[in-house]
Amino acid sequence: MEIPAIFAVVLIVAGVWSLVVWPQFLKRVMKDPRARDAAGKATKFLTVHVVLVTISMVLGLATAGIGIAGLVA
Repeated sequence: MEIPAIFAVVLIVAGVWSLVVWPQFLKRVMKDPRARDAAGKATKFLTVHVVLVTISMVLGLATAGIGIAGLVA
């Protein structure tokens, strides 16, 4: 499938955006007092956010990859 170059660039930018923004968000979540209980164990708050960030970064990487493939093709 061939996509216009401008769409490929939009996909690349969207993918890079996800790869840049989500790790910064995770750093803030990990510093949040709700991330760990009194014993230092990870809470559901932290677990849910780690899953959210992981999925978002995988999708961001796939989006960027599709954009790059669209430019190369």
